Amino acid sequence: MPSVIVGCTGPFTGQSLVLGSEPLSFGRKSDSGVVIVSPSASRLHAEILAEDAGFVLYDRDSRNGTFVNDQRVTRHVLRPNDCIRIGDETFLYEASDVMETVMDLSLLDAPRPSAADPGTLRVTVTGGGPVGLAFALALDEMLPGRTAITVYDGRWTRKGPSVVWKDETQGNFRRQQVVTVQSRQYLALSEEVLGALFDDGGAYSEMWPVGPDSVDGRPPRNIRIAHIEDRLLDLANDRPSIRLVPQRFDAAESQNRISQEHVLVIAEGGRSRTREHYADRFGAADASIYSLDGEHLQDVVLGLRVKSRLPDPMSVLLTVSQNRFLLNSLRGEGFLNMRLTREETKNVIGIDPVRQVFEECIAARPCLMSRQEEDNEFRCPTHGTLFLPALLRGSPLWKEIRQGLSLFGVAEEDLSAITSFRLDMVQRPRFTAQLHRPTTTAPGTYGFLLGDAANAIHFWPGRGLNSGLASATSLARSLSRAWRGKPLRDADFIRHEAAMSMLQYRHKSRAWNAMVTTDEQGVTRAIKDIIARSAEAGGGAAGLPGTADTGGGSDLEALLDRMAAIRERLAPRMPGLPGDGELRSHLASIAPATLRTLRESGAWDTLIVGGEEADIDLFYQSDSPVFVPRPADPRPTDPRNPAPVG
Repeated sequence: MPSVIVGCTGPFTGQSLVLGSEPLSFGRKSDSGVVIVSPSASRLHAEILAEDAGFVLYDRDSRNGTFVNDQRVTRHVLRPNDCIRIGDETFLYEASDVMETVMDLSLLDAPRPSAADPGTLRVTVTGGGPVGLAFALALDEMLPGRTAITVYDGRWTRKGPSVVWKDETQGNFRRQQVVTVQSRQYLALSEEVLGALFDDGGAYSEMWPVGPDSVDGRPPRNIRIAHIEDRLLDLANDRPSIRLVPQRFDAAESQNRISQEHVLVIAEGGRSRTREHYADRFGAADASIYSLDGEHLQDVVLGLRVKSRLPDPMSVLLTVSQNRFLLNSLRGEGFLNMRLTREETKNVIGIDPVRQVFEECIAARPCLMSRQEEDNEFRCPTHGTLFLPALLRGSPLWKEIRQGLSLFGVAEEDLSAITSFRLDMVQRPRFTAQLHRPTTTAPGTYGFLLGDAANAIHFWPGRGLNSGLASATSLARSLSRAWRGKPLRDADFIRHEAAMSMLQYRHKSRAWNAMVTTDEQGVTRAIKDIIARSAEAGGGAAGLPGTADTGGGSDLEALLDRMAAIRERLAPRMPGLPGDGELRSHLASIAPATLRTLRESGAWDTLIVGGEEADIDLFYQSDSPVFVPRPADPRPTDPRNPAPVG
């Protein structure tokens, strides 16, 4: 195979150029082989030439230097895996397999080990959550008898001949969270998977009304994540082509084995170590476009496991009328999510009662703290810490938690556990990358990011799952179309990459609009900061342009007016919504300061946040190629001559 230069960071990320007898130039000049956009690069910055010693990198008297493995060079004979840095952009040198080929040719008459069946697609999946398992099941069904799929997950354990999920005593938390699966996603699943998930009518509810997301008038379905995980794992246990490995995948230790696979699917979640191991292939994520005033915007959400006594229509109306609390439940049982201010985030800590030291396990890991029968406190079973705000019953954070419980009709004894999670948005340059090139002894390996490893979670529970299921379906379709027993190519995944980009745009636009709001003056602010300002002592709406300080009565009336407008929109799709009198009576127990916070946090932007799902079927309706327009030449043109100037 030829030697290549692969872009690691910058606009060239993930692309590759084959090195040959002709020089390859780097610089800001538009006719360079690799155009460097960094302002610290020179017009002709560096070149790679083929010489007797191999491929040699020369610095061409550049202003800021050329670096190999962080060492400045003027001439350097390239070696495998050398990292070249020019300006702000980096490249990886991959050497040819000359020696491997020579050795192979010299052993033509020697006995050779039997190769794997060339017709079998060999796949490794890291992360056996709903996305990883849904992908494995879909691919196995689309390529029956032609796959060998290995799935890794450290949250599993063996029980007799089967692999099962660990429980909370074994460190597996938050399985009781309820997620909302949109009809566009669950209707794309196979009949077998649909039956496993939904044949038991008691396993799900239809809490949310039919909306733009819905297909064929089918509403979203609320379902416990544990039910999805259990049923998918049961199906995978019964598939001979799927091998389940109850341990966490280690990319470094598995390097040689992965080079013998055709596909590596990375579905470990937002903190994927495997994705970071291959960061040079997938490129660096960009957080700048999700920033306000130069600060990367993040939210921390407190997850309260509760049992609400309110009917679903009341819970829905209370949820969509404000941006402080969100209840997603299955017949009242689920998680009440509370958006935290910056100051409140600092107080999400535990305390070790023995050593009398503070621990951030609930915020940093995050862990789940369950209420203990013996002392009624919330304890982390892994670290032995107690939730500090609950110990200090008069703390501001605990008071706000109690207000959220009251808002959704939750008795304090029906709060059974507390956890937290961080919402973090980035823009990923690509979701597909060639990790290993084909050689005489290896098939060539492609890597893919799916689920939260590709797109971060959303404040709306289940949004990450919906995007993840869509990405799993898309990749399974692309692989089933492309697999012919020959090395895979970049061109095989144009449809999938386009679908992932569309999912990223839709997913991130929703997340952004769930985290910020823009006022009538066109000023955009983080919702958490609006909540913080509203809670300032005596501040009311002080400091926010276009608003005035109001008393609790005015806040209540404003909230009731908002709920009446929302009720009018929802009534045709959701019977049983509460009237003004019922709402007024229910909200009477809420503190005036909390009513002010709820009002000022604003209503959900349901038009944007709850709009249509991205439809990946658009990319798979026919075998016709996906048209990708050629990028326009950025150089100015002379109107009398269409050729670029310069």
